[in-house]
Amino acid sequence: MTSPALPNLTDALLSFEAGVALLTLNRDDVRNELTGTALVDDLVAVVEWIKREAAVSALVLTGAGSAFCAGGNVKHMLNREGAFGGDAYTVQQRYRLGIQRMSLALQQVEVPFIAAVNGPAIGAGCDLAAMADIRLGSVNAKFGETFVNLGIIPGDGGAFFLQRLIGYQRAAEMTFSGRIVGAEEAKSMGLLLEVLPPDELLPRALALAASFAAKPPQALRLAKRLMKSAQRMELPDFLDQCAMFQGVCHNTADHLEAVAAFLEKRPPRFSGS
Repeated sequence: MTSPALPNLTDALLSFEAGVALLTLNRDDVRNELTGTALVDDLVAVVEWIKREAAVSALVLTGAGSAFCAGGNVKHMLNREGAFGGDAYTVQQRYRLGIQRMSLALQQVEVPFIAAVNGPAIGAGCDLAAMADIRLGSVNAKFGETFVNLGIIPGDGGAFFLQRLIGYQRAAEMTFSGRIVGAEEAKSMGLLLEVLPPDELLPRALALAASFAAKPPQALRLAKRLMKSAQRMELPDFLDQCAMFQGVCHNTADHLEAVAAFLEKRPPRFSGS
């Protein structure tokens, strides 16, 4: 399968190798904030690119510099600039047409999505990490659902994502207190899968993504869609969807190759068909 052309991005860097896309938030000068940069547009563009490109089988997201993502620009909040300026109707429209586009897009990523959290993930940055399927963290990772400290609420959908990830009680405590959670505590509450030394974080995330990308591409994407569907469907409807997807899988060349490789005790050679 040929390597796909990459989308043009403004504030993020994208690379692709052997089925794995690596997206790096590249605004270390503002700690990879979301509201005063083009990072939301870049994230949405990458999700749309993944939908179009069957060669992509996994996505890894990380941040350049010392922070993963600092969320919103607090100085802009004080000065009522950018996304935070205008009357109540104008501000809500800017949320809907701005950062909430990121939340809707990332909820629809069709491949396994790993966040390699290299440093602080604060406010909307914490929510961005929570949108991933799997989070690996550096020992320097920190998480804060800090909106209440600034007299606001998680307007990007964080209250939706966080409680589904760590349970209502833990999410409520983080949201109501606005406190910062270190890497080891984040792991203990299920916010992180693993905590790693800084120099091992990205290699581990890429290796994990590569292990996913080595699976049959169509089955992998359908499995991801099933995982998301299971969060919102009743069991009878969900089982109907499972049966439909399974019918598709049983009729792929990759399924037959996987079965043959298993019986012949050899590595499979998947074609994506």
